[in-house]
Amino acid sequence: MDGRDLLFRFLFGGSAVVLSDVTAKLLPWKVIGGIFAAFPAVMVVAVMMVGMKKGSKEAAKTAQGSVYGMIGCLICVLTVLFSLQFTQNWWGSFIFGLVTWFASSLFLVHIREHKKEKRVPSVK
Repeated sequence: MDGRDLLFRFLFGGSAVVLSDVTAKLLPWKVIGGIFAAFPAVMVVAVMMVGMKKGSKEAAKTAQGSVYGMIGCLICVLTVLFSLQFTQNWWGSFIFGLVTWFASSLFLVHIREHKKEKRVPSVK
């Protein structure tokens, strides 16, 4: 990855995040604002960059891998929500949510790889 790629990722990804944030703040419906606040800017930029560099098949692999992270995001949001309700501590809830996002995403990858290994017959 060269400097130009990094600059493009920063500008495009950052612009997507800013646009989502501005949209969330301008909309009068807080639920819709929350939906825009969860816009998957990093995933969109990653798939786009891989597609431009390596083609659609590799971009599809990146998109497929992001499924684990997206499920992890759901777990993160639920963790933060319930943690905030019980503790009223936004900082601790935020950290706890990030840890559960990462751990649950890795766990899903592990399960997927384990199931994949069981399907492949061993050759003797």
